[in-house]
Amino acid sequence: MSDVVDYSEVLTVAQSPLSSPGTSFAATSALKHTGANCSSCAMHAFCLPEGLTPAETERIEALICPSRTIKSGESLFRAGDSFQSIYAVRAGSFKTIVMHRDGREQVTGFHLAGDVLGLDGICSGRHSSDALAIEDSKVCIIPFHLLEAMCRDVKAVQQHVHRLLGSEIVREATLMMLLGTMSADQRVATFLLNMSGKLKSRGYSPAEFYLRMTREEIGSYLGLKLETVSRMLSKLQKEGLVDTHGKQIRILDMDGLARV
Repeated sequence: MSDVVDYSEVLTVAQSPLSSPGTSFAATSALKHTGANCSSCAMHAFCLPEGLTPAETERIEALICPSRTIKSGESLFRAGDSFQSIYAVRAGSFKTIVMHRDGREQVTGFHLAGDVLGLDGICSGRHSSDALAIEDSKVCIIPFHLLEAMCRDVKAVQQHVHRLLGSEIVREATLMMLLGTMSADQRVATFLLNMSGKLKSRGYSPAEFYLRMTREEIGSYLGLKLETVSRMLSKLQKEGLVDTHGKQIRILDMDGLARV
């Protein structure tokens, strides 16, 4: 059996033709599969497992669709969409949201370059949340049935998928603790520290960064009102822990922020 699979019959991400302008990217995009060039991507260390042979790397590149641009405000997928693929964020950022019965939106996560989206669809075969681009962003599309097939053949890929699923469990548990046990200033401080850690792991400054999301979106994620988020940021600034100018954040005292 060849190490490189023939993917000439790869299903497109969409099973149906283009519909209304509000339909999500996942439900409308018909993609011509030509393979990806992961080695040239700055985020390959986050997306690809370690220890792959050149043949295995070539095979996984063959199953990944090239990056596609999602404009700011557009959806990558919507709750209820049929689950076909997972998505690696190559550039930009996304938020995931769920809708309450009364029509209110709840932000459940922010996802930066190097993160993987769409894992929520594995359980039921349909996505349970919306994924919206916070800014113009790019994703690489990974058809899940092809990834599953490769997991059976390549242990490193299987372990990598398990780590992705495990990190999703940890992320949700962290959010539950944040919402259930922390005060307002602790929630904001923890959010800034978590963002700092993610940026540091990607080679960016952990002390000075720009928040792509609005304070209202941060409040939705933290279970706080917009005014409370602004008040807590002002409080942290008065205490000499951070310096804020709009969306620009500078952490002045990392240890002090962790002690809030």
